[in-house]
Amino acid sequence: MKEKLLRVGTTYIPVTNVELSLNWYVNKLGAELNFKDEDKAIINFANQSFFLVKSQDNQTLNFFDFHGEERFSITFEVNGLHVLESIHSEFIEKEILVGEIENRGHAGKNFVFYDLDGNKFDAWSELSPIFKEKYLI
Repeated sequence: MKEKLLRVGTTYIPVTNVELSLNWYVNKLGAELNFKDEDKAIINFANQSFFLVKSQDNQTLNFFDFHGEERFSITFEVNGLHVLESIHSEFIEKEILVGEIENRGHAGKNFVFYDLDGNKFDAWSELSPIFKEKYLI
């Protein structure tokens, strides 16, 4: 294969109510609206585009591993433990459902959080070295 896939451009997130979810992502996570119609909203945050797509009830990005543990599909990176702790506190103040900050036995620490539809996300205190270099962080 001569050519390569360069980046993830868009992630699709199932939601039951586009308007409510759009407001949640804008007000809680600081997303910016790009486009909206009855079936979807396109938002930008964390250097990526996300489609909030109207779906049937009980649809999420989550999956269960072979141990039966519910897993997230997306990990957001932040620049250091202090930033992770600050965001964790801010999410609690904004009444976002969050887990405890955890040490999972690898570099950095993490916590999980959920949107209105139960989509589970992860936040990690280690920012990719390539991203740091590219954006001079």
